Amino acid sequence: MNTTAPARHVPSFSSDGCIDIDEAAGTVHQRDCVDLMRAMPGNSVDMVFSDPPFNLNKRYKSYKDRRPFEEYLEWTSTWVKEAVRVLKPSGSIFIYNIPKILTYTSAMLNEVAEFRHWIAWNANGRPLGKSLQPAHYGILFYTKTGNYKFYDVRAPHKRCRVCAEYLKDYGGKSHLRHKFGYQVSDVWDDIHRVRHNCRRIEEHPCQLPVPLIERMILMTTDENDIVLDIFAGAGTAAVAARQMGRRYIGAEIDGDYCAAARGKLERARPVKEGGAYVSVYLKKVVSMRDVD
Repeated sequence: MNTTAPARHVPSFSSDGCIDIDEAAGTVHQRDCVDLMRAMPGNSVDMVFSDPPFNLNKRYKSYKDRRPFEEYLEWTSTWVKEAVRVLKPSGSIFIYNIPKILTYTSAMLNEVAEFRHWIAWNANGRPLGKSLQPAHYGILFYTKTGNYKFYDVRAPHKRCRVCAEYLKDYGGKSHLRHKFGYQVSDVWDDIHRVRHNCRRIEEHPCQLPVPLIERMILMTTDENDIVLDIFAGAGTAAVAARQMGRRYIGAEIDGDYCAAARGKLERARPVKEGGAYVSVYLKKVVSMRDVD
């Protein structure tokens, strides 16, 4: 594959040297995320999603996932501050990582943003070993201010796989059960990780399921809002944004991943049911806003 992604939608610059956000939206830019964000005006995007390298020596095509730890933390602090700067006052930031790294990242965010939740994603893995093995990934949910967008999101009620009956009776008040599903909590265990090679994209070593990011988008943005994805990888968040009817700006330094992400973004289409955006997983609606 050609390692140089074709140039598309090159954004113009305003008189103050900033990128025109409307022109920047709609593609993945082959550019370092910090450089891209520094060229963006403040208060310009509605949501930031970050799935950075974990510093665990994973095999990426064009960059190494191993830095001295203090250097890794300094780099993290740099992009965290830029990400919050470009957020609108009503905007939200989600950062996905292993719990150890997130304890440091949370301290950085506490200085520039407001804590909302630590979301635990149980990816239904089966780690091996003799010590206490990690079975969840963390997702930090922060907002720029206390006046932020938020919508309740519901997921389908859990049922018995054998008899199809509801697993919870809600304390004897089953008659009050919402007709679609329960309001999601800060523990997500209904969306599984990408396991099979046939579902992986361009041999990228770290890929998330699209519905995971769609749930974040539904919770904190409206149609045509701008989602900034600062580590685009092979384009999972790009697909999620397009399917939920949001505008998307991605940053990715690797040419192969950038080209793959652009292709996925172009092929993605909005997903609606009954006029409302919904997230579909395993051919079933897995996330829907309460207002819809």
